[in-house]
Amino acid sequence: MTTQTMKLRELTVRYSVKKDEAGQPVVIGRKLTKPSDAALALMTLLQDEPSEVFAILCLSTKLRVIGYHVVGRGTLDSVTVEPREVFRVALLVNAASLVACHNHPSGDPTPSIDDVAVTRRLAATGEVLGIHVLDHIVVGDGRYYSFKESAQL
Repeated sequence: MTTQTMKLRELTVRYSVKKDEAGQPVVIGRKLTKPSDAALALMTLLQDEPSEVFAILCLSTKLRVIGYHVVGRGTLDSVTVEPREVFRVALLVNAASLVACHNHPSGDPTPSIDDVAVTRRLAATGEVLGIHVLDHIVVGDGRYYSFKESAQL
């Protein structure tokens, strides 16, 4: 009887921290008390993306950003978002809450019908898991749309 040796590949995950002009991390450690705080940081992160990017800001119980994660990259006008992919990361970093966000490369941050549906689905999933979805922010050219400010969340 012969035995075979199997080789396993090690997965390496590399992250780079986006920094502002002063060399400071864009969002990590920042306290988010209102939607405009989050929108300002998110516009810096997403404004130059050529396709739709869906990401989350994971927050501590004191509303400090403990993580930023790109959940998915899509096409020019859409990105697929599954709640399990969103909340997997939030659970791994022990987030108390999160802010969902994505960009509209067209520059118009007005949410689509799909954006509204995804927001409701994420909010419902968050309720079950105990991770509150504080907001969903859509960013465009220097403008943003906040579901919280518009009383849709």
